[in-house]
Amino acid sequence: MKRSKIAATLILVASTLTACNQQETTQNNTNINLLPQYENRLNIYKEVTLNADLTPLSANQKQLVSLLIDASKIIDDLFWQQAFYQDKTEFLARIKDEKVRRFAEINYGPWDRLNGDKPFLSGYGEKKLGAEFYPADMSKAEFEQAEFADKKGLYSVVRRDTKGQLIAIPYSEQYSDQINRIASILEKAASFADNKAFSNYLKMRAKALRNDDYQASDFAWMDMKDNLLDVVIGPIETYEDQLFGYRAAFESYVLLKDLSWSKKLAKYAAYLPELQKGLPVTKKYKAEMPGSDADLNAYEVIYYAGHANSGGKTIAINLPNDEEVQLKKGTRRLQLKNAMRAKFDAIMLPIAEQLIVPEQRKNVTFTAFFANTMFHEVAHGLGIKNTINNKGTVRQALKEHASALEEGKADILGLYMVRQLLAKGVIDEGKLEDYYTTFLTGIFRSVRFGASSAHGKANMVRFNYFAEQGAFTQNEQGLYRVDVDKMTEAIDSLSKLILMLQGNGDYQGVDKLVKESGIVKPELAKSLAKLESANIPVDIVFKQGKKVLGLK
Repeated sequence: MKRSKIAATLILVASTLTACNQQETTQNNTNINLLPQYENRLNIYKEVTLNADLTPLSANQKQLVSLLIDASKIIDDLFWQQAFYQDKTEFLARIKDEKVRRFAEINYGPWDRLNGDKPFLSGYGEKKLGAEFYPADMSKAEFEQAEFADKKGLYSVVRRDTKGQLIAIPYSEQYSDQINRIASILEKAASFADNKAFSNYLKMRAKALRNDDYQASDFAWMDMKDNLLDVVIGPIETYEDQLFGYRAAFESYVLLKDLSWSKKLAKYAAYLPELQKGLPVTKKYKAEMPGSDADLNAYEVIYYAGHANSGGKTIAINLPNDEEVQLKKGTRRLQLKNAMRAKFDAIMLPIAEQLIVPEQRKNVTFTAFFANTMFHEVAHGLGIKNTINNKGTVRQALKEHASALEEGKADILGLYMVRQLLAKGVIDEGKLEDYYTTFLTGIFRSVRFGASSAHGKANMVRFNYFAEQGAFTQNEQGLYRVDVDKMTEAIDSLSKLILMLQGNGDYQGVDKLVKESGIVKPELAKSLAKLESANIPVDIVFKQGKKVLGLK
């Protein structure tokens, strides 16, 4: 049963007062300055314009895009509230240096998301692992011992009631004003949608935002096949909740389908059931069969907002996350082609020049980068979603480590899939050495996202594992060479390890793996320092919006 808004307000006030007592004491009327050690990090992002040819769109479709951007801007404000306890406008106004202010905007607060969430501004301590999903004074032990409704809910925040007890408040209540505005915009946008299925999805998504029940709209999103425009919007990924990995953060992508590239990708989804059967583990770890309705498509992204726009930028999407929807329908894999191309040109090729032996640099190709990224997303559908020993879902059993291990699984099984499909002749471009060398180069790219990123942590584990298995060697000049045969062996053994950890819901095993291998060791640190000295961007940031797209 929902509480009244008055009761919810009293709870929120009590919780806010408690939280404020735990926060930094920086005064609101003082300027915020950059810490000296961060003076050389303000240029780690390369700006990329998110443009697209909208001339083929009808007047209704252009109006639809404009409305989706309006909704996304509110999503962006919601994520600020989930990530940072201070008012966004007041916080940014206190940063007088324009470049520093822009860096704070990119990071959605005073913590460097690509450097382990370390504070880069004066007056701030370490970022809370639970962000703003939990009370500032709540310990992990207190949460574990407490009993209250929706304790592990994806779509609620944890606060204290007037007696100091932990309770959960649904997003639709906690953020009611913004939620209702977004829902109203989506309903209006539905009236401009030429595609009936997309119009229906927008209406259902609006309803989901209002009642915190997203499954029906996820099923509707899975059933859309021929819509040119798309939007991924709502509370989706749980990476921001590094305390438990339970709570979902708000984000949005406004998308335009690339029809020619999507046609190329359509054939791969049919191989999922066959590839699941061939996984290098015993039957009980691959008993769940992925849905056959899964599809692959390529898109131009025309707007990012919220979690998707913070720190390192997503270049491919695999959704929905709902385990029941995945088992019944599979997932949709969206390859964000323009963002992917920007990262390859600005980051991947320069990294290869710095760290890969000359004779293997030709093996670093956009075709392999696109395929590795795509099959990473496809591989999320492989493996197991529910533990084999009644510990619940893998996500719930592995808690804050679930995201990092899942990203590691997707990367490693993506390579397994590439190898299998190359051998079958289904993939007919390039050779295995291309995909392996491009993958190793991609590890250096992703490790730079830092330990606070699930992708960064997953790549640290993988780099250290590959090093131990001899999957690559390093010469006297510090350049890396891939050993194709040993890389294949390492991929198979790491695949087995990850799939068993997930299937067993082995929290202690994953915790040990992350603590021992999810770190940057001296050899890797030296290589990363070389990239920093060469001024290679760590990631990209977008120039985007209606003006860029020529919309009113």
